[in-house]
Amino acid sequence: MKRTEPYQLLIADDDAGFREVLRAIFEPLFSLFEAGSGEEAVEIVEGEHVDLILIDMNMHKLTGLETVRIVKQIDSRLPCILCTSDATDELREQAREVDVWSVLAKPVRKRELLTNVSSAIDSTYGGPDVSSASGSMN
Repeated sequence: MKRTEPYQLLIADDDAGFREVLRAIFEPLFSLFEAGSGEEAVEIVEGEHVDLILIDMNMHKLTGLETVRIVKQIDSRLPCILCTSDATDELREQAREVDVWSVLAKPVRKRELLTNVSSAIDSTYGGPDVSSASGSMN
């Protein structure tokens, strides 16, 4: 059965400028929710249907990993992509332990971002390829 409604993407980052960049990339492709904190992201997932989360690692109070742990208790299938300027091997291992789809190092290249989002949507839901746009977000 073909899906007629757009997928719903949650962008969770305490940097409003970065959320704006992501919004410009994904607005034509998804219905968007935005959160400025992990707590707000959890509230959105509790109250709305979300198909994918792009989440920053370093936010106030709840980190991205802490937020993913909580979100996975609400919906274990929900793919989460972690964006961070500290993409260490240790963080990648911690992310695997909480079932993060992928860890992307900031600054994120647009093609890498679109490829990861497309792969997560396709693998989880059998969705469309959104990786056709290319370039850098910088």
